[in-house]
Amino acid sequence: MATILRATDAQVVTANPSYFTGTVFQAVLASGQTGVQLVRVTFAPKARTAWHTHPLGQILHIESGQCLFQSEGEPPQTLSVGDTIVIPAGQKHWHGSSPQTVMTHLAIQGIKDGIAADWLEQVTDEQYLLASS
Repeated sequence: MATILRATDAQVVTANPSYFTGTVFQAVLASGQTGVQLVRVTFAPKARTAWHTHPLGQILHIESGQCLFQSEGEPPQTLSVGDTIVIPAGQKHWHGSSPQTVMTHLAIQGIKDGIAADWLEQVTDEQYLLASS
């Protein structure tokens, strides 16, 4: 039998500051039923994730604002509303909002052995400023 998850069922929580810089809110929309997690994440201007990887990869779909994205060793990218990025398993990266906009994305990631993400070091202000210029 299919499970219906109503919009009113999603609890919005402040993201763990160990893994994010700035004000970030998360709402887990679905998790575990199919081995996949779906999270709506909203970043205040200048907010961002720490560097991280995903054991089964990740898909980000931008719903509002502008998203800054960078994979280790690659130039930063700017994503706009409607853009989607597919991040391979194990690729070290970070993402967040531009300095001027609130940004919301849907994050879809597989869960392997109970883990959806492996969190690493924080993105420095210098790294962020280089990406946002």
